[in-house]
Amino acid sequence: MQNILIVLTSHTTMGDTNKPTGFYFEEMAAPYWAMVAAGHEVTIASIKGGAAVHDPSSLDPDPTNRPAPVERFIEDATAMARLADTPAITDIDPMDYDAIFLPGGHGTVWDLPDSAALAGAVGRIYDAGGVVAAVCHGPAGLVNARRADGRPLVEGRRVNSFTDSEEEAVGLTNVVPFLLETRLRELGAIFEAGENFTPHAVRDGRLITGQNPQSSDAVGAHLIEALADANAKARAS
Repeated sequence: MQNILIVLTSHTTMGDTNKPTGFYFEEMAAPYWAMVAAGHEVTIASIKGGAAVHDPSSLDPDPTNRPAPVERFIEDATAMARLADTPAITDIDPMDYDAIFLPGGHGTVWDLPDSAALAGAVGRIYDAGGVVAAVCHGPAGLVNARRADGRPLVEGRRVNSFTDSEEEAVGLTNVVPFLLETRLRELGAIFEAGENFTPHAVRDGRLITGQNPQSSDAVGAHLIEALADANAKARAS
């Protein structure tokens, strides 16, 4: 068993539009169940702590239209209790965790980059040999993360995220504070984009990134595989 930290956005308004946002449910739920099935211990935290709020657009009002991992999460009292009372990232000791995972949702592009505690946690977990994973807009939490040598965590690494093309397709190019693909490229990342709104995930060693909600399952699978590889390497050393 290894310990995995999920960190969710606490930002609930889309810029100046008054449109509600938050974390994207499928991007959290699908990898969560992959972690649980693999026997790992999961902690769900958020930037500010307290109740984590999902983006309303990520939860269909008709339960029959929801992805299976989402409906399973909603029906699980223990899982929902974790969402209702999350610790703040500032109260987390990153050295307690073997991996950190950042689900998306548009809220992330506002508060994840501004959290020094999150940037520090990502960098420390990675430098300690842990796994770092993010999906869709979750890689916004990587843009200010640094390695021990001060270089951007993503510099020279193969990554992806919600693409500039996808942001344009959903009509939010002029709403979000920055375009995530563009920012990652500016930091020296090797950006590998897939087709719009199709599953695409990239694993570069212990760094895993996925492009959109459709990539959530693949990110979860890569995360479990990377943890197993890291554990095997630690045992062999």
